[in-house]
Amino acid sequence: QVQLVESGGGLVQAGGSLRLSCAASGRTFSSYYMGWFRQPPGKEREFVAGISKSGGTANYGDSVKGRFTVSRDNAKNTVYLQMNNLKPEDTAVYYCAAAWDIGYFSDYANSPYDYWGQGTQVTVSS
Repeated sequence: QVQLVESGGGLVQAGGSLRLSCAASGRTFSSYYMGWFRQPPGKEREFVAGISKSGGTANYGDSVKGRFTVSRDNAKNTVYLQMNNLKPEDTAVYYCAAAWDIGYFSDYANSPYDYWGQGTQVTVSS
């Protein structure tokens, strides 16, 4: 069992930055691929970023490439999402998730995730 708790959300002006954190319980954090997803108001959930177990490989959704950076610290059981140059369309509830397996093709966006956090709100004002 893994419990995930996100933090770091808030209200920021367009062009600003935020860093989200996701703290995981348990001793097996390094055994999981980690992903960040978001759900804008009235829209479906979408993939934001994913990171391999070691942190050596990352993958991003098209809308955040070049602006967001995902990282992890396995010693602290934490995954981060650094968000720069935020835009009003980045407004959403952000969720972290843990996956035991993301398949042969490393499909972070569409693989089933085993655990989800409760989400943290990010609001970007124009």
